Amino acid sequence: MCVDVEHARMFATLLVPTDGSDGSDAAIAHAIQYGQTYGAKIRALYVVETGLEPSDLTDDQRDALEAPSERRGRESTIEVTNRAESAGLEAAREVREGVPYREILSAAVESGDDLIAMGTHGRRGVDRARLGSTTERVLALADVPVLSVRLDEDASPAVDDGYDRIVVPTDGSDAAERAAETAFNVAERYDATVYTVYVLDTTIYDLEDAPRSTIGPLREGGENAIQSVASMAEDRGLETKTAVRRGVPADELLAYASSVDADLLAMGTRGQAVGTGDLLGSTTARVVRRSPVPVLSVG
Repeated sequence: MCVDVEHARMFATLLVPTDGSDGSDAAIAHAIQYGQTYGAKIRALYVVETGLEPSDLTDDQRDALEAPSERRGRESTIEVTNRAESAGLEAAREVREGVPYREILSAAVESGDDLIAMGTHGRRGVDRARLGSTTERVLALADVPVLSVRLDEDASPAVDDGYDRIVVPTDGSDAAERAAETAFNVAERYDATVYTVYVLDTTIYDLEDAPRSTIGPLREGGENAIQSVASMAEDRGLETKTAVRRGVPADELLAYASSVDADLLAMGTRGQAVGTGDLLGSTTARVVRRSPVPVLSVG
């Protein structure tokens, strides 16, 4: 099994985009938790949303946007850096103009950040079928892990003592393996138990009517995938538990995470279609929209 060392590295610098809303508090708290655990620097970022690239703005447009937005950006990023410094962390802040997800991605690349921690809002009804929020675009396109934290009343409170139970779904893909390696890094730091799970996808196979000759290989493939992940975790001295479930993948993963009282899910994002009306085009996207606990996405 090939391990991507780039994704397995420790987090030394964390980028924390903020929009100044009250809901940002949970994402900031989780970022600071990671910062304390890894001794990482926190970089707060606020993007003045113009819908245009900065170079496309006229002087009048820029002047109209700068006063209130710059003030809010300054106040929001100062709040993050103050909280980080109060927790004993090195911190810096920046305010930029442009399309938020593009500026966040650019900032992460320019500064060599190792993790992006940001909030995401739960979606309801038809909105679940559409991606397009800043967080979800960052999830789809980032080259570094992204920690997404739900910002609504259903979300779990910010952690005080870290993560005890980390769920690591796998489908045997390279993306899942990369996510597992990153999850192991976190689990080692927090002395967490790793729960690895494989879901037999009933949206592809009608397992109730399928012959045993079809179900057997599918289940065997799932068992092999989770045992591979479990072996990797055990080689690093981590306690592991495994499960194979059947059903709609996102539903089953969320139900499983709830059943083990998970503190964190770690999932891969690559290997799926982008730009087909569903930006991530993956189970990860559906989990991120609905998960009450943070999701660590690894591309």
